Amino acid sequence: MTGTVPTAAPGPQGAPGTGTAEQLTHPDGRVELPEGAIPEGSRFANADLRPVPLSKRRWTTYNFAAVWIGMAHNIPSWLLASGLVALGMDWKQAVFTIALANVIVLMPMLMTGHAGPKYGIPFPVFARASFGLRGANLPALIRAAVACCWFGIQTWIGGQGIFVLLGKIFGGWAEAGKIGGQPWTLWLCFVLFWALELAIIYRGMETLRRFENWAAPFVIVGALVLLAWMAVKAGGFGPLLDEPSKLGWGPEFWPVFFPSLMGMIAFWSTLSLNIPDFTRFGAGQRAQVWGQSLGLPTTMTLFALLSVFVTSGSQVVYGTSIWDPVKLAGKTDNVFGLLFALITVLVATISVNLAANVVSPAYDLANLAPRFVNFRTGALITGVVGVVIMPWKLTETPELYIYTWLGTVGGLLGTVAGILIADYWLVRRTRLHLADLYREGGAYWYSAGWNWRAVAAFIVGGLLAVGGSYSAKGKGPFPADGLIPFLQPLADYGWAVGVASSLLVYVALTRVSPPRGDAVGS
Repeated sequence: MTGTVPTAAPGPQGAPGTGTAEQLTHPDGRVELPEGAIPEGSRFANADLRPVPLSKRRWTTYNFAAVWIGMAHNIPSWLLASGLVALGMDWKQAVFTIALANVIVLMPMLMTGHAGPKYGIPFPVFARASFGLRGANLPALIRAAVACCWFGIQTWIGGQGIFVLLGKIFGGWAEAGKIGGQPWTLWLCFVLFWALELAIIYRGMETLRRFENWAAPFVIVGALVLLAWMAVKAGGFGPLLDEPSKLGWGPEFWPVFFPSLMGMIAFWSTLSLNIPDFTRFGAGQRAQVWGQSLGLPTTMTLFALLSVFVTSGSQVVYGTSIWDPVKLAGKTDNVFGLLFALITVLVATISVNLAANVVSPAYDLANLAPRFVNFRTGALITGVVGVVIMPWKLTETPELYIYTWLGTVGGLLGTVAGILIADYWLVRRTRLHLADLYREGGAYWYSAGWNWRAVAAFIVGGLLAVGGSYSAKGKGPFPADGLIPFLQPLADYGWAVGVASSLLVYVALTRVSPPRGDAVGS
C-alpha cells in the first residue's frame, strides 16, 4: 500500500531535526508538532491529550523500571501466585506459569509502547489511528471500564488490609456496628484510603513518578520481611519448598495451566494497551524498552517466588494455604510487625492503583469529551465509578478471580491489542501523521470518525475470544458448556485468540478495502 505521509524535507541549518510544515522529526526519531499545529478549541484536544513536548519527555530507564516494580508488588499480584498454589500447583509450576505469562505480555507492551516516546501521545489518541477519531472511544471506554473495576478492587483490598491490621493493633474493630453487612470501621478505612489515592493522583503525573521512585524498593523490603517471618515460623526454607503439587505434570495439570496462563497474561493486558500513557514521557525508545524489560518480567517472577514460598509456608504452619497476605500478616501479635505490614499494604496498593488503574481512565474519559473533562476530572470520575460497581465480589475465590474475571477481560483487551499492533506495525510501519490525530477530516477521520475495519475486527476477535466463556458448575456467572458452546474450546486461550484473530482480520480488511487518503506505510 502506498504511503501518503509527506517525505521529510531537510530542516534549516542548525535545526534540531527534519520534518514537514506540520511535524518535526528529530535525529533520534522522536516527533513533535510546531506551535499552532492543533487549532485552539479543537473538539479532539485538550492540554492532557496533546503530544508531550520533547523537553518534557524525560522519564529514564529507572523511572520505567520503578513504575513496574511498584505496580508488580501489590496484593492482587500476590493473590495471582498464591492463588495458583491454592488451585493445586507447586511452587515451580506457579512461578513457571507467571514468568512465561509476563514474558509473553511484554512483547505487545513494547510494541504499543513504541508510539509513546516517538509521538508523545496517550493511548486514546494512539487508538485514533486505527479506530478513527470518534471510534477510538470504543477501546478507550472498554479500557476505562476495566480500570475502574480494578481501581475498586485494589481500593477495597487496601481498605480491608488497613481494617484487619488496625483491628489487630487496637482490637474491637470487627465487632463494630454494621452498615450494608460490613462493620462501619471497614467502610471508614475504605473511604479514607480512597481519598488518599485520589489526593495523590490529583497532583498529576510528575507526583506519581516521584512516588513510584521510592515506593518500589520499600515494597520489595516488605515482601522479603514477610518471607523471612514465614520461614522462621516454618523452621527454615525447606518446608516452603517441599509442598508437592496436587496436579503433577500430567493430564490434571494442563487443564489448569492454560486458563491460568491466560489469566496471568490478562492481569497486565490492560497495560499492554495504555502503556503509551506512560511511555509518552520517555526520554527515548531505549528508556522504555529497557525499563519495561527490566521492570516487568523480573519483578513479577521475583514476587511470584515470594508469594508461593509464603503461601506454601502457611500450609506447613497453619495447616491450610492462606493466599491473602493481609490475613497472613494479621496472624502475628507483634505490634511493630503489624505497623510495618500496614504501611507496606498502603504503599503497595497506592503504588499500583494509581499507575495502573487511574492514569488510563483519566485519559480515556478526557478523550470522550476533551472540552469538559481533563486528566484530574477523569481521575475523580474513575474514583466514583470504582466504588459504585461494588467490585469486592471478584476476589472471593481463586476460580472466580483467575478464570472468570481475568479470562474474560483478557480476551477483550487482547482483541484491542491485536488491532493496535496490526495498524501501527504492519499497516503504517510506525509512521503517523501527528496533527491528523487531532483534526476532523484528516487521515484518521475515515467514515464520520469511525474505521469500520477496526470495529469489524473487534467484533470478530471479541466473539472468538470470549464467546465460549464458561464456569465450573456453581462457581461463576457463565453456563458450564459456555455462552456459545462450540466456541468453548477457545475460551481457555482467550487473550491469544483475541490478539491473533483481530490482527489477522484487521490486516485482511485493510488490504482488501484500503481507506482512501489514509496515511499508511508502504
